[in-house]
Amino acid sequence: MATPRLIRKLALLALYQLDARGEQDAEHVRASLSDAESLAEEGLCFDENDEKLTERDYARAYEMALRAYRLRGQADRLLLELAPDWPPHRQAAIDRAILRLGYYEIVSNKVPYRDAINEAVELARSFSTEKSPTFIKGLLAAVYKRHAAGKNPEASS
Repeated sequence: MATPRLIRKLALLALYQLDARGEQDAEHVRASLSDAESLAEEGLCFDENDEKLTERDYARAYEMALRAYRLRGQADRLLLELAPDWPPHRQAAIDRAILRLGYYEIVSNKVPYRDAINEAVELARSFSTEKSPTFIKGLLAAVYKRHAAGKNPEASS
C-alpha cells in the first residue's frame, strides 16, 4: 500500500487533468493514473522506495481528486475572497490544483489541517515555483481559520 504522500501526488496529477479536461473525461483521467509506462515516459515516476502502487491506491487517489474537483467552485470562491488579487484564472494551473486539493482536505476533515497544509506546501515545492509554497501555505492557513470558525458553511454540505 502506498503512503498518503504518494496517494496525494497521484491525486494532484488527476486533479490537474480533470481541471484541463473536465469531468466528461473522468474515466480517461482515471485510466491514465495506472498507466505507469506513460507516466515514466513523461518523467513522472510515482513508485518510491520500491513501493508498488496497487489498484486500490490508484482508486483512492482518483476518488480524492474527483471530490476535490467537485468542490472547486466552493474552493475558488473562498480563495478569491481571501486573495482577490490572485483569482483562480490568474493562478498557475498546478498551484490552483494544489490549492483545491488542500481545500478539500481541510474542509473534509479527513486529515489534520496541519498535515493538509504541510503536504500542499511539499507539493508546491516539488511541482511549482519558488514562491508558490509561501503563497499556498498562507492561503490554506486562512482557509483553515475560516473553516474552524464556521465561516465557510457551504463547505460542510
